[in-house]
Parts: sequence; structure tokens; C-alpha cells
Amino acid sequence: MVSEEEKAQSQTGNAPRKAPVIPSDMKAFNDKVITEFRANHGQFTGPMAGRSVLILTTTGARTGKERTTVLGYGRDGDRLVVIASDNGAPAAPAWYRNLLASPIATVELGPEPFKVRARTAKPEEREELARAVPYLKQQQGLTEREIPIVVLDRLRSRTAPSALRARPLYLRGP
Repeated sequence: MVSEEEKAQSQTGNAPRKAPVIPSDMKAFNDKVITEFRANHGQFTGPMAGRSVLILTTTGARTGKERTTVLGYGRDGDRLVVIASDNGAPAAPAWYRNLLASPIATVELGPEPFKVRARTAKPEEREELARAVPYLKQQQGLTEREIPIVVLDRLRSRTAPSALRARPLYLRGP
């Protein structure tokens, strides 16, 4: 039986998007997506084309080395919103721990990367921000820990990087 929504989508040519299959080697998958994105001047291709994904580069909490990952995101006004789910893993992902240690990161959403300051959403913000990431509920069902919602605020480009490092921001995590 075909639902009314499916009928409407087939009549308008807007077929429903299927959720991507989670690759068995996520690191290799992310590396390929990042390489293709950069080679295509800030455009996602293949199964990632048209999806709300960004590339986040953090500073490793232990190593101090740059660490890059691909994340789904939503928007709340000018803010970008991501969740530290790690596909429902029992512990928060490394990129989130990196942001707790050093909240200044780089986001790539197109051809020009930009700096952001990350912070964990306050409890009173969660309900509103959860609307920006509709898959949070599904991801939350995969784990017992509360999945952090992370807000990425774009930094003004005229701020010198050394000045940013001098202003610590404490993120409150679970």
C-alpha cells in the first residue's frame, strides 16, 4: 500500500530520500568524502550530494594535531547545530572531546572554510535546538547517555587567531 505522502512525492518527482547506510569503515568513508569535497571546490558528490553535512576540523585534545570529520548539521538562525552522537555509541565522539578542550574549530560548508566557536547547548536550550536536528530522537534511542547538542557560532574574520586562543570557553558536557 502506498501512503499519501509517497503518492504526492511520486507525482511531483520528489522521491523520498533514504537514510544513508553506515559504512563499516567510517574513517575511510570520511576520508573519501573530505577528499572529494575539497577536490570539487566545496561541493559534496555521490551519496552525500544534497545532504546537510559539513566538515569539522578540531584540534586534538591529547595530540594537538588537526582532526577532521564529516557531520550532519542543522541550522538555528545563523548558528549551526550538530549532535555528538557517534551513531549512538556509549561515549561521546573524539571530536566532541576535542571541542571541550579547545572550542575554536574550522567548518567547511562550501569553498571557503571559516572559524567557529563551539559550545554545548544549555539544558534550557535543548528542546528548541533539537528541532534543528530531527534525527536526534532516533540517535538518542541508540544510547543511554544524553547526546550533547553542540552549537557552532561563526567567528568574525577580523578576530586574530591568537586573540581567540587567549579567551577560553568552558563547555559543559555530560
